[in-house]
Amino acid sequence: MMTFILFIIIFGIVVLSHEFGHFIIAKLNGIHVVEFSIGMGPTLCSFKKKETKYSIKLLPIGGACMFEGEDGLEAEKDKEKADGDKTAEPEGSFLNANVWARIATVAAGPIFNFILAFFFAVILVTMSLTDQPVVSSVVDGGAAQEAGLAEGDRITSIDGEKTYLFRDIQLMFAASRGKPMEIVYERDGEKNSVTLTPVYNEETGVYQMGIYGGIYEQSEGIGVLRDAWYEMRYCTRATYKSLGMLLTGNFKREDVAGPVGIAVNVVGKTYDTAKEYGVKSVVLNMMNIVLLLSVNLGILNLLPLPALDGGRLVFLLIEVVRRKPVPPEKEGIVHFVGMVFFMGLMVVVLFNDLVNIFGK
Repeated sequence: MMTFILFIIIFGIVVLSHEFGHFIIAKLNGIHVVEFSIGMGPTLCSFKKKETKYSIKLLPIGGACMFEGEDGLEAEKDKEKADGDKTAEPEGSFLNANVWARIATVAAGPIFNFILAFFFAVILVTMSLTDQPVVSSVVDGGAAQEAGLAEGDRITSIDGEKTYLFRDIQLMFAASRGKPMEIVYERDGEKNSVTLTPVYNEETGVYQMGIYGGIYEQSEGIGVLRDAWYEMRYCTRATYKSLGMLLTGNFKREDVAGPVGIAVNVVGKTYDTAKEYGVKSVVLNMMNIVLLLSVNLGILNLLPLPALDGGRLVFLLIEVVRRKPVPPEKEGIVHFVGMVFFMGLMVVVLFNDLVNIFGK
């Protein structure tokens, strides 16, 4: 029950932030919001204030901010309602707004997710220690020792990419798939570089670099904002590297999780582990999940795919270049096809979650 409650709270915060971004920017630009909803499926409860219906849906896995005239498939119907003028859009219509107002409204959802993520990152950095990219020990005979790394070395970059957290190092080695990597590190104030090739461990089924972290420091002053940015950077890089690994087939089916899998395997297991260390540990771990999911949602929604915010932005940018919009009914059909695809994908992911949970 506690896992379910935490899942509802976490997803609610992330989705509410996203939809509120669309909502507030639409309002500021004079665009009418027909419905603002949290969740999907049948409506549990709702009320209407002015032109907007506010509702909570049964399934806590999404949300919506629906604008007047947004759906191109309904564009012709909207025109007919506009004081008998067949060519005019009704007042407050999304389609009637300035193109830059529409771009701002669509982009606001993902942007508010990043704002939320940074807010939680600041809290996390303030209330906990930050892992430094410093080697606390090396494995005897491991890849790192053979390459010449030693305890106390501060790794500053891998293959030209800066490392600010020890998790950056772990992430880059996980994505390397055993390829040689150029390590730049500092020792006694001097910079050095070595080439390290991760070694595959047959027992664990993963590539290992042969080093351990464990150097933690408390952020202070302006360093809080700096380290919060590093947390955001890590989550962003983890998201797009994971997407890259997924597209290249480097993820197993068991590694992919939807809402049910996140609830059970991420929220549930994290709660079970954290509760042994007290309420503060639970709160910090749940905030960390909010941070990661918010960044994930922001990035995924910016992908240039139909039905996503990124797909809508593509059409709006085309309008900027062409200086005239793509016919709304054609755009609506594209997004409808995309929506059908994503609904089907959700069914597949749900089935995968159930197999991962109950098939073991």
